[in-house]
Amino acid sequence: MQIIDGKKVSANVKESVRLETLELKNNYGITPGLAVVIVGNDPASRVYVNNKKKACEQVGFMSEEYALPEETTQEELLELVKTLNGKDDVNGILVQLPLPKHLDDKAVIEAINPKKDVDAFHAVNVGKIMLGEYDFLPCTPAGVMEMLHQYNITVEGKNCVVIGRSNIVGKPMGMLLLHENGTVTICHSKTKNLAGVCSNADILVAAVGIPKFVTADMVKDGAVVIDVGMDRDENGKLCGDVDFENVKDKCSYITPVPGGVGPMTIATLMKNTIKACKIQNNIN
Repeated sequence: MQIIDGKKVSANVKESVRLETLELKNNYGITPGLAVVIVGNDPASRVYVNNKKKACEQVGFMSEEYALPEETTQEELLELVKTLNGKDDVNGILVQLPLPKHLDDKAVIEAINPKKDVDAFHAVNVGKIMLGEYDFLPCTPAGVMEMLHQYNITVEGKNCVVIGRSNIVGKPMGMLLLHENGTVTICHSKTKNLAGVCSNADILVAAVGIPKFVTADMVKDGAVVIDVGMDRDENGKLCGDVDFENVKDKCSYITPVPGGVGPMTIATLMKNTIKACKIQNNIN
């Protein structure tokens, strides 16, 4: 069993982005810029936003944070997005989800210019992913693919099972595995014989948001297990969707929580932002 080290892979990705940024600054006088919008004071969102800001510093980006009060109206938020769409020095716009209950996140995502949608949540970018002709990929699934590539794990011809069908992880994860010629099954709460389906997987991706949901009987010997979950166990300790201690000895590769998929999400965001900067400035 080998542990897939997300910290190490994300450091590699960020380093290559840092070098590209340096090149952009030296050759074109351009600094990629990311604007992050956070509404209200959700503690988890605050941690994510701080981590994104730190990553921007590491790779040499300009970053702007817009921290709006909980009672911000839909109109005010859409007005801010419109302003950011028009700013040439902002290449990527990210509105931290979840938004407070009274705001419509779909309308906010649709208001972002697709060329600045570095989360790849806009319907235009989602459609392009479906066609396989994308500019950006959603950060978490793309981060998972990057890990598989860096550990030389091939997807082609493999049975791939994704547990979870969210628009942010499950569905795009299935598409990316399909693009690399995996045979993909997406499971969810209505799937019959879930354990049986999962135990046939060569590559199993858990993105269900339930602590230690994937148990040893659901994992085939020698499988690659990717844990996208970020949960708390009964003692309040950080854990994933996979019962790591009991599953790890059955796997060929497994991602830990923390230190697995998490760091990759932010590294991919940096990669998407520099790509957005190049597209907007017509740089190949």
